[in-house]
Amino acid sequence: MRLSTRGRYGLRLMYCLARHMNDKPIPLSLISKELDLPLNYLEQLIRKLRDSNLVKSYRGAFGGYKLSKNPDEISVGEILRVLENHMAPTECAESENVCYIEQTCAARVVWKRISDGINQAVDNYTLQDMIDETNQSNIKEEV
Repeated sequence: MRLSTRGRYGLRLMYCLARHMNDKPIPLSLISKELDLPLNYLEQLIRKLRDSNLVKSYRGAFGGYKLSKNPDEISVGEILRVLENHMAPTECAESENVCYIEQTCAARVVWKRISDGINQAVDNYTLQDMIDETNQSNIKEEV
């Protein structure tokens, strides 16, 4: 499975907000500059994340965005599902009755197993886990 820029950029955006959980709301323009990502693209992503109640927006001179929950309560899976829509390698791994050979297809078992593994991995990994691992491995943090 290959993530689109929506998933990749959106996860970086959420990680940035998680690292600044205790700070004042962060303007999207600042996040755009610090992550070196296009502001208009981040605006599209933040809208989806806000509509899904993963982030809150604050208006005014000191407005911006913050996570709606603590970083340990938001899984990578939640974020990716909001932004990517599909997490499975094939359509038949996600839903039934999409293929006429579904009942006899040996490959479907493989696609389903891959899908289950991906979902388990991203659902059990939170923004807080990302922060903790970054701190342990001395990865250069953005923003």
